Amino acid sequence: MSEVKLAAETRTEFGKGAARRIRRDSKVPGVLYGHGSDPLHLTLPGHELLLALRTPNVLISLDIDGKTNELAIPKSVQRDPIKGFLEHVDLLLVKRGEKVTVEIPVHAEGELAAGGNLLEHVLNALPVEAEATHIPEALTVSVEGLEAGASVLAKDIKLPSGVTLAVDEDAVVLQVLQAQVEEAVEGEAAAGEEAAEA
Repeated sequence: MSEVKLAAETRTEFGKGAARRIRRDSKVPGVLYGHGSDPLHLTLPGHELLLALRTPNVLISLDIDGKTNELAIPKSVQRDPIKGFLEHVDLLLVKRGEKVTVEIPVHAEGELAAGGNLLEHVLNALPVEAEATHIPEALTVSVEGLEAGASVLAKDIKLPSGVTLAVDEDAVVLQVLQAQVEEAVEGEAAAGEEAAEA
C-alpha cells in the first residue's frame, strides 16, 4: 500500500467560474468528507494528484494549509471526457486501523488449456474490506490450465491477511469461455460441402 503526501489548501470560492480558475492554475478542486464531519472543500496540486491516482485505492496523506494532516482515499474522480484531465475529486476521510470497503483490481496470470478459449473478467475488481492503511494494490489469480466452462469464484481468490470479501463468496470473478471461431469455420466448411454436392 503506497502512501502519497499532498499539500492541500482549503477553498472558499465555489461554482464553475472558481473551478475554472483553479484548473487554470494546474490545480484540482476536491471535497474531503467522512466521519460525520462537514465536507471540507480543497484545492489540490493537479500533476501530483494525477500521479497518485495511477495507483488504485491510493492512500493520500493531506497536509491541509500546513496546519492539519488527514488521511484519505479517492472515492470519486471526474475527468474531462475528451482531454482526460482531472476536473474534480471526492476524497473519503479515513483513520489508521479503520476498515473500509474498496474494490481491488483482479489480474489473471498463466496460460489457459490449449484450444483458443477466452478468459472473461466477470468482475474486473473484487469488493473487499481492508484496513485503510493496508489496502492491497491488486489481487493476482492463476488461470493456468483452466478448461472451457471453468470459473474462478470470489472464495477461490487468496486474500492478504486482514482482508475479507465484501461480496458473495460464490460470485463468479473469472470464467473460461469456449472459442467460437473454430466452430463457425467448421460450420461454413460443412455448408460449402453441402452446396457443392447439390
